[in-house]
Amino acid sequence: MRIIYLSTPEFGLAGLQKLYESRHEVLAVVTQPDKPSGRGNKITFSPIKEFALKNNIKVLQYEKISRDGVDDLKDLNPDIMITAAYGQILSQAIIGIPKYGIINVHASLLPKYRGASPIQSAIMKGETQTGITIMQTEAGLDTGDILAVQATDIAPTETAGELGQRLSKIGADLLLSTLDQIENHTIVPTKQQHADATITTKLTKEECLVNFNKSAKQIRCLVMATNPDPVARCIYKGEQVKLYRAIETDLANTDADPGTLVEPTSPKTGAFVQCGQGVLEILEAQFPGGKVLTGKQLVGGRKLNKGEGFMPMTFPIHHEDKDENS
Repeated sequence: MRIIYLSTPEFGLAGLQKLYESRHEVLAVVTQPDKPSGRGNKITFSPIKEFALKNNIKVLQYEKISRDGVDDLKDLNPDIMITAAYGQILSQAIIGIPKYGIINVHASLLPKYRGASPIQSAIMKGETQTGITIMQTEAGLDTGDILAVQATDIAPTETAGELGQRLSKIGADLLLSTLDQIENHTIVPTKQQHADATITTKLTKEECLVNFNKSAKQIRCLVMATNPDPVARCIYKGEQVKLYRAIETDLANTDADPGTLVEPTSPKTGAFVQCGQGVLEILEAQFPGGKVLTGKQLVGGRKLNKGEGFMPMTFPIHHEDKDENS
C-alpha cells in the first residue's frame, strides 16, 4: 500500500523502519516542526525526520496540519495514513483523504488511557498490564474503532522510557499484520466502550514532586513513570534531588517521619526511606551538577545519611505547555 506516516518521537521509529523495509511504499512522513532544545536552544530534528532524511523519504512539517497540509496530502494520493504519537489533532478533511482512512498506533489498551501520556499514566496508576491498540482514527481523541490489540505486562522495575521502547517494537509488528488484514478485507473492527474511557494529558513538573506521606508503592510508580522525563524530584539538605529509580520493599514500617532515611541504609545496602506506608529503596538519584548514581553510591559518598530526611519541594515551578497529542 501507498502510505503516509505521521509521527514525531522515538516511539514511532520502529513502525517507520518496519514499513520502510516492507513491501509497502512510504510516500512521506509528517512530523512536528523542528524546535530548539537543550541548554543551547539548538534546533533539533525529531527521530522520525532524521530517519526519513537518512533514507530519502519525503518530509512534511506543519504548524497546523489541518490548516496547511490538506492539499499536499491529497496530492500524494495515499491508500492509508498511519499515526504514532504524531502530536496534533486531525480534522475530518485530513481523515477523509486516504482510501482506507487513517489508523493510529496507540500505547495503551483502549479505551483506558486515551490522550497524551498513556505509557506514563499506566505506570503512575500502578497498572500491571498495558499494550498496543491499533484503532481507526475518527474526529475525536482516540475514540475510533479498535482494529487490533496486543497486551504486555509492566514490570515493577520498568521505567516509562523502557516500556515505551518495548511498546514501540510491539506496535511495529502489530501494525504490519493489521495492514495485511486491511488490505485483504479480513479485519473486524470493534467499538470502544466509551463509558470506560480515561483521558491523559502531558505530565507537568508539578505532578512529579514527591510526597513521602504517600505509600512506597505510589512513590515508586511516580518515579518510574516520570523517567526519563520530566523526572520525580524532592529536596534533601536544601538541594533539589531527582529520583530516577526506586522500588518498594517488604521492610516493616518504622517510627521515623515520612521521608527519613532508615535502617538498613548504608554504603553496602543502599538508601531506604520511610514513607507514609511502607519503606522505599532509592535505586538511582541525581544531585545538582552530578551524575545519576545508585543508592549505594550516594550513601557511600555521604550525600545521603541515615536519620536525615527528604523534604517536598515547595518553591514555584513553571507550568509546561501541554501538547495536542493524539
